[in-house]
Amino acid sequence: MLSFCKKYLSDKTLPQTASGSPPPQGRGRGWGYTLGLLLLVTFNTTAQTLTLPGLIEQTLATSAASVQARAAREAGYWSYRAYQASYRPQLGLSGTVPNFNRAILPVVQPDGTTAFQTVRYNNSLLAVGLTQNIGLTGGQVVVGSQLQRFDDFIRTEKRYNNQPFTLGLTQPIGYFNLLKWARRIEPLRYQESQRQYLEDRETLAQRVTELYFDVLLQQVNAAVAGQNAQAAAELLRVGREKFALGRLSQSDQVQLELNLLNAQQAQAQAQLDAESAAVSLRTYCALPGSEALPALAVPEAAPAPVIVPAEALGQARQRRAAVLAFARQRLQTDRDVAQARGTTGLLATLTANLGYVNQAPHLVDSYLALQNQQQVALAFSLPLMDWGRRRATIRAAELLRDQTQAAVAQDERNFEQTVLTQASQLPTLVGQVRLAARADSLAQRRYAISRATYEAGRLSLTDLTLASAAKDLARRGYILVLRAGWVAHYRLRSLTLFDFATQQPLGAE
Repeated sequence: MLSFCKKYLSDKTLPQTASGSPPPQGRGRGWGYTLGLLLLVTFNTTAQTLTLPGLIEQTLATSAASVQARAAREAGYWSYRAYQASYRPQLGLSGTVPNFNRAILPVVQPDGTTAFQTVRYNNSLLAVGLTQNIGLTGGQVVVGSQLQRFDDFIRTEKRYNNQPFTLGLTQPIGYFNLLKWARRIEPLRYQESQRQYLEDRETLAQRVTELYFDVLLQQVNAAVAGQNAQAAAELLRVGREKFALGRLSQSDQVQLELNLLNAQQAQAQAQLDAESAAVSLRTYCALPGSEALPALAVPEAAPAPVIVPAEALGQARQRRAAVLAFARQRLQTDRDVAQARGTTGLLATLTANLGYVNQAPHLVDSYLALQNQQQVALAFSLPLMDWGRRRATIRAAELLRDQTQAAVAQDERNFEQTVLTQASQLPTLVGQVRLAARADSLAQRRYAISRATYEAGRLSLTDLTLASAAKDLARRGYILVLRAGWVAHYRLRSLTLFDFATQQPLGAE
């Protein structure tokens, strides 16, 4: 562990002093001790230490958010399969077996009178049909066969009505063609669901990153608070010795006691905040167990490739689900207008059927001497006076289309601006990481020098307190800048579905 501390002091995550040399020795040994304690508490290097990439992979595999994303992708796949099946032949069997009836029914006689007669019969029907939808016209072709058997139990007679082959066509005229529009919309919806899955994964990684750094910051706060409490206790001990020798005023001694109490309160609050942040991380990432989280490793700075904003926008236009969603929404508004037109005005249905038919008392005889069967029908409806209903329905659909398309156009502009802004901000974040690391190094060095100078009696307690506060602030600032860099990294990946660090598009497993 001591070797790790030495290695950490030389690592670029915690920069060296301005001259590149380690902190001063002698009285500054208190700095080395307290920093070593901070490292031992905060940056545990055992096998149980959590790292950001490992936690993201684990969350992608087991968390509820990941399961929901996979379920949404699978739902999109099976919805697309259902759409494809609507264009393929459907073979079905239907019938009514048995259909027994025993009753007294009114029967009209040849002379026009009605007689009530007792009936007892079974009228069974069995049919098999092969249907094929016609996407271009919205019609349907049916090829089938039908067999009907009638049993009269009172007269002990039976008859067969056989249609061994029928070919039929049903063609709507003027109606809304759902299949035609589905052929244009459903492939977009399917591709959108697959791309959305990739975006959901990157959004999940971004959320894990935010929670990870929230816990890391609170762990750093807790470690810093513990360090401050220990340093305050040590300073109070030294102050009491100086007060006994008459080298420290009573006011400064009281201030040292107050500093210790404040440091202990801050330590307790920091521990509570760390536990609360850990609960949020554990819940979202579905981490097993209920014990306290191990220390989190401080990641290196996020990848900082050179990104041209126009290139990032091009990748986003090529790969994002939102681009497909824009096109789908425009098609859906056009479909709604077509549906408004296809449910008003002249509507007709052409039905044509031809085949063979025969009836006989025996099943075998019903297949002999088959007779031709033809049927043609045209059913239509035409509103003669609707008081402007058709015009109003169509106009309302057109206005809704215009409104939706205007909103989509605005969403496209927001989409482009978001990608360009995010891509252009990355160089600034990279520079902030370097500056924050340098500030952290200088603040740590200043505190070490200030404490050694105070112990030598050449610095006021106020200046030492200011140096300690600046040290804590710089450390927290460094963690926050790291957080901003990693969050921006995953956000840009989700906005473009492209990894600029490897120059490869993102893909699902």
